Amino acid sequence: MNLTRRSFTGLALSVAAGCAGALLSGCEGATGGGTLRAGVRSDVTGFGYLNERTGNYYGLEIDLVVELAERLGRTSVEFVTVTPDDRKEMLLGGEIDLICACYSIADSRLENFDFSPAYYEDEVVAVVQNSSMIESLDDMRGLTFGTMSGANAAPLLSVKLYEEGFSDGEVRSANEDNSDVRFDTWHLLQFPSYQELSDALETGEVDAMVLDGAIARTYMDDKRSVLDGFVVAEQSYGIATQKDSELSAPVAEAVQAMLDDGTVAALQDKWD
Repeated sequence: MNLTRRSFTGLALSVAAGCAGALLSGCEGATGGGTLRAGVRSDVTGFGYLNERTGNYYGLEIDLVVELAERLGRTSVEFVTVTPDDRKEMLLGGEIDLICACYSIADSRLENFDFSPAYYEDEVVAVVQNSSMIESLDDMRGLTFGTMSGANAAPLLSVKLYEEGFSDGEVRSANEDNSDVRFDTWHLLQFPSYQELSDALETGEVDAMVLDGAIARTYMDDKRSVLDGFVVAEQSYGIATQKDSELSAPVAEAVQAMLDDGTVAALQDKWD
């Protein structure tokens, strides 16, 4: 399979409601009354984490959605767990009203979604085991990077390594779903979940895992470090709603108000 850097990026991203009336069935409109259905993470400590024993969600994004629902005049919030693989289709299909799940504002997503102003700034980083003795990007030549399928880390990494002159960006081989891709100077493996990605780093199946810094926190310990001096990309998290839905403007306005009045800053301090 002979893929160019551009075609690989498109494929990786692809692996990465209607009107508000359809999205909010049983509600009175974008603001006022009804339940707000929010797609959130269940596995990211500090942002969206589900306590399986109690059934309760915790984190910055959970508190943000609760505050948002109140400002929109909603009577309740339903939290729905989403993953990088299913969140897009769940929002497009009307299963949820919005995504607030470490979801970065990206040009590739603007075709289908509107985004609120950014409520969190983050970086995509590479994490290594201290025992690997990997201290710089140059030490990764010929080695394996791991990412989560459905996230945008893989295409961002491919572009970054090309820009850094680390790679010529041309794919040498790839399997059908791009979970195993070989470039000239590096190898990419993609995994269905962050836990599996973390396990692969621990066992040595990958030499570095690439993911959002916010998500990396969940999987850090004293045996791991962020690769010094190497930032794959900067990212901004926003709340996504379906393109041109009646909910888009009220959500954007409410988030901007929370930025202006210090609510977002207070939530960041709470969960930092």
